[in-house]
Amino acid sequence: MADLSEFAAQLLSGDIEVIDLTAPLHASTPILQLPPQWGQTQPFQLEEISRYDDRGPAWYWNNIRTGEHTGTHLDAPNHWVTGKDREDVAQIPPQRLIGTAVVIDKTAEAGANPDFLLDVPDLEAWQAEHGALPEGGWLLFRTGWSSRGEDPEAFANADEDGPHTPGVSPAAASYLAATGLLGFGVETVGTDAGQAFGFTPAFPCHEAVLGAGKYGLTQLRNLDRLPVTGAIVIAAPLPIAGGSGSPARVLALVAR
Repeated sequence: MADLSEFAAQLLSGDIEVIDLTAPLHASTPILQLPPQWGQTQPFQLEEISRYDDRGPAWYWNNIRTGEHTGTHLDAPNHWVTGKDREDVAQIPPQRLIGTAVVIDKTAEAGANPDFLLDVPDLEAWQAEHGALPEGGWLLFRTGWSSRGEDPEAFANADEDGPHTPGVSPAAASYLAATGLLGFGVETVGTDAGQAFGFTPAFPCHEAVLGAGKYGLTQLRNLDRLPVTGAIVIAAPLPIAGGSGSPARVLALVAR
């Protein structure tokens, strides 16, 4: 209890900084656009119920409509066919929503090539410098993509060949699936590259990482404010019974 009291005191004093990694939800929040033959997620919508008026004189509230995988969100294992018999978002044990976090920074590479793929040699080189990937922790992939703000077109970066956004190679996805990581987080709208629909297998990060019972975090921001190692990340999705994921408030704790 003394340790928890000291922890609380450090939060209050600011010795431990709380950094919000979450993008706000609104009608223009970028969403994943799949090839047109497949179903599409719903953009975020806010519907006013009352606002201190004749519909409710003393209160303001809204209905919301959106997809599970809109904005900053968590992918549960059952989101993908390889994890269909694994846990849904409401079944995730709460202790698995908190973990240490490390950051791999490929901002320069993604800036030069929006189709940049994180590969196994990148992961091995990072570990040679910083140590092993954390057991029960998050690997956060910094690409600078959040600097595109909340512009859906800039986020999609699409042309006649589809979206062009960074991701992971099939080999790297398999590598991550075999680690003790809790999950993998990105700044883009999904954990896979924009062109991953054409990979073998298609969408390899979803295929391998979710199939291994790990989690995905997407559309993160402020990764530039995190240390390479040493942060703690708290990802809090809604416990939607039977859900494949949920918008989430994702926070990082960093010692000053």
